[in-house]
Amino acid sequence: MSTSNAVLSGPVLVARRPPARTLAMIALALGGFGIGTTEFVAMGLLPEMASGLGVTEPTAGHVISAYALGVVVGAPLIAALAARVPRKTLLIALMAAFTIGNAATVLAPSYEVMMVSRFVAGLPHGAYFGVAALVAAHLADPGQRARAVALVMMGLSVANVVGVPVASWMGQNLGWRSAFALAAAIGLVTMGAIWSWVPALAGMRVTNPLTELGALRRTQVWMTLIVGMVGFGGMFAVYTYISTTLTDVSGLPRSFVPLALMIFGIGMIAGNLIGGMLADRALMPGLFAAMTALGVALGVFVFASHNPYTALVLVFCVGAAGMSMVPGLQTRLMDVAEDAQTLAASLNHAALNIANAFGAWIGGVVIAAGYGYTAPAAVGALLAVAGVLVIATAVAMERRSARSSL
Repeated sequence: MSTSNAVLSGPVLVARRPPARTLAMIALALGGFGIGTTEFVAMGLLPEMASGLGVTEPTAGHVISAYALGVVVGAPLIAALAARVPRKTLLIALMAAFTIGNAATVLAPSYEVMMVSRFVAGLPHGAYFGVAALVAAHLADPGQRARAVALVMMGLSVANVVGVPVASWMGQNLGWRSAFALAAAIGLVTMGAIWSWVPALAGMRVTNPLTELGALRRTQVWMTLIVGMVGFGGMFAVYTYISTTLTDVSGLPRSFVPLALMIFGIGMIAGNLIGGMLADRALMPGLFAAMTALGVALGVFVFASHNPYTALVLVFCVGAAGMSMVPGLQTRLMDVAEDAQTLAASLNHAALNIANAFGAWIGGVVIAAGYGYTAPAAVGALLAVAGVLVIATAVAMERRSARSSL
């Protein structure tokens, strides 16, 4: 018997994960790390970007919307048009587009060029995560698809703990363009890592544009996307205004806000791992549990935010509960899309960016109406309840369809 992939521990033979597979997962997660860094760092560098481009801060904020629009447009467009492209080649091409978009941001001479460059940088976002998730699931051991997907998403979570703080520091001390230069450099490293560490994936079947577009005709695909748009919107309703909430409501010194954001990111890492395990054990019950936990965390945050210590604990809980949904949603889309998995998996991140915009908008609405900075958490809790209802409806529809086909 060969022992190249196993070691003896007493009388028990313990399996060891093949190093090549681990390296492939690291390469895929590295791309998520770069994408997460460039997406979130812009929010913290708006004053510097506005000053450098000679526009007001609200006007500079439109570059964030341009990136999100790129994600929403690029996810279905690229997934459909590139359906015939081998998966490894497509991953490298997507990171090349990401690198070019960030390099163009570094060199942008005007606000108008900056808007275009951020749109271009956002185009590969959803398609990259969708294809990377499919590749990870393809490489995973039996029964561990969601955990493999969670490892890819780990790059996005770690970006909030490491990448964004580092890029923000660079942007504040070396000029805002240096933050996007870092993102472009991560893109180049990721291209090399994918080329070197991800196998040829000859066993992965490619499709065609018409097949992929067939995902849009499947009701369960739309139901899963709605869960993400509604439920994740609740998390972003809080996250968008978390800095002011912690300083004005919790009484936390402004210098501690970066620490709070790091705690949120650590919660995302924990939630990502937990969500992957839950989804592998029981996918739909796991989604129910994650969405319910998010609703409870947001509801408790309304009251806990009045104390700095309990507020920080709930910041962790909101990040963990929110991120725990993502591996399950990604896996669910792969299941219900049948032969149109690339488009469906890519649309997940378009839906989450819509949730980002929707959550920020509705949070701003309740604050502007005079309900205070705890109101976004209350609205977010209601959105989580709506997400639970959508999941329940989807399960009921699926069971009814199964009975009628007997």
